[in-house]
Amino acid sequence: MPIAVPVLRAPSRALLVAVALALGACHPAHEEARRLAAACEGGDARACHGLARRLEQGDHILRDEARAAALHTRACDRRLGDGCASLAVQLQEGRGVTRDTARAVALLAQGCDRGGMDGCTRLGVLHLTAAIGVPRDPARAAALFERACTGGQPLGCARLGIQLGRGEGVAEDLPRAVRLLTAACDATVQTGCRGLAQLRHAGRGVARDDSLAIALYTRACTENELDACMELGMLHEAGDGTPQDYTAARERYAAACDAGHGESCWRWSLMHERGMGGRRNPERAQELRQAACRNGYAPACPPKSRST
Repeated sequence: MPIAVPVLRAPSRALLVAVALALGACHPAHEEARRLAAACEGGDARACHGLARRLEQGDHILRDEARAAALHTRACDRRLGDGCASLAVQLQEGRGVTRDTARAVALLAQGCDRGGMDGCTRLGVLHLTAAIGVPRDPARAAALFERACTGGQPLGCARLGIQLGRGEGVAEDLPRAVRLLTAACDATVQTGCRGLAQLRHAGRGVARDDSLAIALYTRACTENELDACMELGMLHEAGDGTPQDYTAARERYAAACDAGHGESCWRWSLMHERGMGGRRNPERAQELRQAACRNGYAPACPPKSRST
């Protein structure tokens, strides 16, 4: 049964007792959370971060994103890069705190500089996509992904592999791209599987194999790699490497759109607008264009919205 954890502020024996009671002293499932609470109170920044992650996920304790943010702040103040990066994510998404994208970007950079590899990768993605006011800089993105990969983060390796395969912001290196993407995919990093699917479909650096490419895209999409869902939908829509299937394309776009993927909403809107895979529905198309804009896909936004 989930339990509540009080926000840890100043070290005190009374607070430790309260934490122990809140966690349920006799329940073995709460032992680790109880240990993290005590260690955090004793000055262990990594314990504060670990407890915050549990609060975000509701892992044997009541989900509380505001308290998680307070604990990530404590960890970041104690110079833990992972704490800074996790706080940045909450600020970027407005979870448990007021949304503040400028501060989020600064904290990602701070987290990366302090050894938080997730901060390096996330900041790289912002530079690659020109999101939340960060200037597009593929070379900077590649350098950040390289740093994360060298630091042992498979997702950073996968992101770097995709750029190496495209020669985007970095010299093309297909053999290394294949190695990085294969290793990441084998480590169940679905971005790696998606990147490997792209190379398999194009026959770049590896033999072309459409069946394997579709299998890799499907695997990644099933595990919520939203770009993979969209790209798989595009293949179904075009009949590229797989039989043309507008219904399957709609399903893939819909799954990604419902999870907040803006471009998928836009592509789904076009199918409604054109009557592909079903009757024309201009009203639904308009709703989906609005959803695409809300989810950050600028081409779907009216000109006035794009400039604001």
